[in-house]
Amino acid sequence: MDTMTLIGVAISLVSLVGLSVYTGMKKSKGTGGLSVAVTTGLLMGTIVGGSSTVGTAQLAFNYGMSACWFTFGCAIACLVLALMFYDPIKRSGRSTLVGIIDGEYGERAGTLATVLNSVGMFINILSQLLSCSAVVLVVFPGTPGPVAIAAGGVFMIIYVVFGGTKGAGIVGILKTVLIYVAMVSCARIAISQSGGMTAFMSYVEGLSARMGRNLFSPFGRGLGTDLGAGISLVLGVITTQTYTQAMLASRTDRGAKISALLCALMMPPLGLMGIAVGLHMRSLVPDPSTFVTRTALTSFILDYSGMHPLLAGIILGALFITAVGTGAGLALGIATVVDREIISKRRPSLAGKTVSPGIAAVVTVATLLSCTPIGDTILSFGFLSMCLRGCTVFAPLCFALWAKGKIPGRYAEISITAGSLIALALGLANMYGIIKLPCDSVFFGIGAGMIVMLLGLKKQRS
Repeated sequence: MDTMTLIGVAISLVSLVGLSVYTGMKKSKGTGGLSVAVTTGLLMGTIVGGSSTVGTAQLAFNYGMSACWFTFGCAIACLVLALMFYDPIKRSGRSTLVGIIDGEYGERAGTLATVLNSVGMFINILSQLLSCSAVVLVVFPGTPGPVAIAAGGVFMIIYVVFGGTKGAGIVGILKTVLIYVAMVSCARIAISQSGGMTAFMSYVEGLSARMGRNLFSPFGRGLGTDLGAGISLVLGVITTQTYTQAMLASRTDRGAKISALLCALMMPPLGLMGIAVGLHMRSLVPDPSTFVTRTALTSFILDYSGMHPLLAGIILGALFITAVGTGAGLALGIATVVDREIISKRRPSLAGKTVSPGIAAVVTVATLLSCTPIGDTILSFGFLSMCLRGCTVFAPLCFALWAKGKIPGRYAEISITAGSLIALALGLANMYGIIKLPCDSVFFGIGAGMIVMLLGLKKQRS
């Protein structure tokens, strides 16, 4: 391993983690709330993770434009969140999305939503840990997989426990800059190595013919699968506490919406650049069938891009912290809703005291689970995570915001349970080849949840 590469990685890690800890510990001055820049940084720091970068390049290696749905779905979700959901959520007066459900349908519905939504967020932490390991495995060849994953887990705990919300927001600004520099550099080099854009497009066209699938199509895995992936992303972002929490921390409502709109503009280009690298890597590796696809982006940076080792190290360090930041933000969201919606209601004396231990516990369990042979397709976990979150919360949340007082609580409980469990069971069965679904499991899960809520509406009116 080149010493300059290690120095570059160290520069990124020390700078980003150090800034997170420093800003998190430093006392704020002036008015409360985060500025537009910091709110945007917080949103981008949690949304743009390993799935948006490492995972996108991995899926593009085999399916081309199908890999666009994570970043494009996030962009659409940010638009919807800013234009449709933010104001009703703010008017509800509740600090969490689960709190809205609790207040509308009762404590049991709130508890069910907390547990099942947290399971969805937890699944995405697995994808972030796998993304972290993709960096470690190329920087330190021969590292055992569990050790590479554990390294990501340790940094996640440090990142959020010591940095906090403000620290995560300010570091998110620097992360966004570094990731854009990284992805622009990688995409430019990939296209240049291909002989320019025209030659690159011709290469992809020829590759499509050889592989027997249209790599230019955003529905390369099938209309039902890829459209479902996009819908999962939209519903998942809207119903995830971490992203709403970031917007609610903004100094003004206008600032919160501007931050979400900025994220919507910045997400799609990242996906397209990751796709370019993933497709180009097929022409570089000697045997694509034996290549560890989750390292498509990281291997390109270190072994094929021709970058100066110091710059390659800085970029790899930034990718590592990008995945760390997203995983840490999700762990923070889980710990926050569990503390506010479950623990504080049953043990008021512990209110606010369980968040940091909760974060450590969540990341530790995720790390242990990621070390088992559960699979390594990063975006598969990312899509399933968003699907589960959306199928748990979206239907009851919509009725709580726009049909207040019109649905009996027991229908919300059934909707939450049926929607989430159907989506999870079918999603896992499809992922591991137990069954072959004609479309993504989100259609079954969200359909079940909505049907139950509509039956509740009809019952109330009769």
